[in-house]
Amino acid sequence: NEFTEGTELGIIIEEELVPVRPQVRAACDMLGLDPLYCANEGKMIAVVAAEDAEKVLAAMKSLPEGENAAIIGEVSERYGGKLVMKTAFGGSRILQKLTGAQLPRIC
Repeated sequence: NEFTEGTELGIIIEEELVPVRPQVRAACDMLGLDPLYCANEGKMIAVVAAEDAEKVLAAMKSLPEGENAAIIGEVSERYGGKLVMKTAFGGSRILQKLTGAQLPRIC
């Protein structure tokens, strides 16, 4: 959301392309949480030119820490100022900024 806020551009991400470990997905399902809104240290999002995306992805994947790196979406003139997720069911939903406390958080 911070990337698009106050701009004419939107970001569209594909739910099925977001790498979420099976253990995390299972825990979130049991607790009724959305993994996109859970505390998640050690992750990075990079916004790069489309023509450089594959090169950047290859560089990330060449490191042990980047083994799960993925291209998950694109910047678009559609949905100006919004972050939109294309769901696994073929629909779309606007991903809002988190409101309230980010729970549970164990550090």
